[in-house]
Amino acid sequence: MSKRTLEGTNRKQKRTSGFRARMRSHTGQNVIKARRSRGRARLAV
Repeated sequence: MSKRTLEGTNRKQKRTSGFRARMRSHTGQNVIKARRSRGRARLAV
């Protein structure tokens, strides 16, 4: 069988798209704000 197309490590995932990574930049804060306004259950990974 072939491998899955998307694989990665949890550390990388957290560092790039975790909550604290989002809050570090201004654009990331906009992402969190947008997801809050939409009523997302999960704001970040």
